[in-house]
Amino acid sequence: MDGEPLVRWPWIGSHLAYLSSLTADHAVIALVPVAVALALAVPLGLACTRFPRLYQPLAAVFNVVYALPSLAVFVVLIPYTGLAEMATVMIPLTFYAVAVLLPTTVDGLRTVPDPVRQAATAMGYGPWHRLAAVELPAALPFLVAGLRVAAVSSISLAAVGALIGRGGLGYLFIDGFQRTFPTPIVAGIVLVVLLALAVDLLLVLAGRLLAPWATRGGAR
Repeated sequence: MDGEPLVRWPWIGSHLAYLSSLTADHAVIALVPVAVALALAVPLGLACTRFPRLYQPLAAVFNVVYALPSLAVFVVLIPYTGLAEMATVMIPLTFYAVAVLLPTTVDGLRTVPDPVRQAATAMGYGPWHRLAAVELPAALPFLVAGLRVAAVSSISLAAVGALIGRGGLGYLFIDGFQRTFPTPIVAGIVLVVLLALAVDLLLVLAGRLLAPWATRGGAR
């Protein structure tokens, strides 16, 4: 619309509750898949370090999945998960996040030298104790780095879900485009960026608290 300002601040002020609700919805849609992906990537990464031949086929499968257009995958899932259902968006986001987290998990676990593992075993550490006390702490900086990439990517991709009825802040882009009204679009962009920055900052802080040795010269 000619003469329409980029941002109408009164609209922002009168829609704060709406914007907060969309942001919370967006965070759930984007970040729950990352948490699920982490729970999948760690055991898969362990399996790949124990059985190295498994890694390349698994990585190839997830790389192919990651290359698929998200909107096309959402549409394919609709007959099985339903239109406007969270699962339709969250399932692909989970696989995309695994594609990012699997390589970083494997790289982190591979940083533990075999002599260290053998020494831990000689000291009486069982497989699970060794995993918790030796292997996962070594992999933690790599996991945090992968989580940062996966989380930011998921927050960005989640907006596409608005096209099939479930996309959090993505609704603002559709609304603004349909009404030739740029204010919701600008608000959506700003909120997506702020959400991504906030989550990334929290992960950085968590990484520094959990792996302080990695802040100097380690993986970030």
